[in-house]
Amino acid sequence: MNKPAICGGKAVREEKLFYGHQYIDDADIQAVVDVLKSDYLTCGPKIGELEQKLCDLTGAKYAVVCSNGTAALHIAALAAGVGEGDEVITTPITFAASANCALYCGAKPVFADINPETYNIDPAKVAELTTEKTKAVVAVDFTGQSVELDRLMAHCKENNLVLIEDGAHVIGTSYDGRMNGSIADMTTFSFHPVKTITGGEGGAVLTNNEEYYKKLLLYRAHGITRDASLMEKEVHGPWYYEQIDLGFNYRMTDMQAALIISQMDKLPLFSERRKEIVKAYDEAFKELPQIFVQKEIPESDTTRHLYILRIVPEKLTIDRKQFFDALAAENICCNVHYIPTYYFPYYEKLGYGKGLCPEAERLYDEMLTLPLYYGMTDKDVADVIEAVTKIATYFAK
Repeated sequence: MNKPAICGGKAVREEKLFYGHQYIDDADIQAVVDVLKSDYLTCGPKIGELEQKLCDLTGAKYAVVCSNGTAALHIAALAAGVGEGDEVITTPITFAASANCALYCGAKPVFADINPETYNIDPAKVAELTTEKTKAVVAVDFTGQSVELDRLMAHCKENNLVLIEDGAHVIGTSYDGRMNGSIADMTTFSFHPVKTITGGEGGAVLTNNEEYYKKLLLYRAHGITRDASLMEKEVHGPWYYEQIDLGFNYRMTDMQAALIISQMDKLPLFSERRKEIVKAYDEAFKELPQIFVQKEIPESDTTRHLYILRIVPEKLTIDRKQFFDALAAENICCNVHYIPTYYFPYYEKLGYGKGLCPEAERLYDEMLTLPLYYGMTDKDVADVIEAVTKIATYFAK
């Protein structure tokens, strides 16, 4: 029996609709089965095939795939030379890995505030926080909208910094006519199940810099090489290899690579559908004074990973938590992306605290993440719009 919703009457939906869900078809399943029946389950031919496919998609010269998006950020920071005593500037509105990658290297994360309209890191704030200790900037393409790459790259070049684009959300997006992944010094991808394409898990680093590429290969696989030109001792035979640096076991399996390759074939469809849903949401919500619609920079042709609903508190009699609960009562099950990283107890113990980034903190208090994924039907989209509209008007001031 459908329980009465908070706004009164029956809920908009009988079944729950969640904020994200992977789409797996028979071709994806067959791609994985084919690998399972092959000679290689890891370190096999699908790794190189995926890396080439990522280069073909983005225009980057090199791609190094790895076990997940966090591993991608870690090896990118290592390749950039981030180390003890350095500072790395990033945004607080992101998953913790964007800052943690600096800590892994012994460096200090520095949090720059966001643009309150786009929700991406503000290049002006990055400039204000840059010091002699700054080594790199980790700029997150939040929701899938590209960061202002031209401004960030100019600043990094002027100050001899490495720009790492955390592109966990951005695959399928282009910036000023160029695909994200081919522009920054290094760009990282994630293939977690809620992302636009998935491998169950998986990550990648893309770059045009050969020196970074060689380092990324080493850090991905224990610091071990079979490249004779890199070895320090005499090669004893075809079995011989050397560890020449301290790396990690961040390798991807061929099963994951095969799934991602198959998913990439559907990227144009995934991108088109996500754009359709975002357009429907934007057109509906821009008519509601109780809702602020995220702004997009003209340079970004965005494949959106997340759709952020931002309430206007002065226009409502309820807060974000109550709005969240009201949507749940309508069987629209949302999420919140993200809790500011420096709110976490671990970061508080490091000396961080509230007040560092006022715009980011205000966004956190006012946002929630609506359902957005390829498998949503038109009725699903209409149900979300109906539920949001119902709540916003019912609790309007």
